[in-house]
Amino acid sequence: MARTITFNELRALKDKLPDGSIRKIAQDLDLEIETVRNYFGGYNYKKGKSVGIHIEPGPDGGIVVLDDTTIFDKALEILGLTDYPEPIEEKDVI
Repeated sequence: MARTITFNELRALKDKLPDGSIRKIAQDLDLEIETVRNYFGGYNYKKGKSVGIHIEPGPDGGIVVLDDTTIFDKALEILGLTDYPEPIEEKDVI
């Protein structure tokens, strides 16, 4: 299922990953490391491939449509999150 996120949010998710996570995601999904890096905004297409993200110019670095969320979901799993960005809980206002 496709997902829409800002480019800055996608990069912030990548930056939260612990060291070695890109390599782990690549190994778990049988992908080249550069392909996983490309998913998070890299652009090394000599060693890695494009993995179904589309970037449109706009605020917050632009809008990113993720056609395949497998890598995104794996990153969430590593961080112990169910969604990103995490929803902001509204406080009751009296």
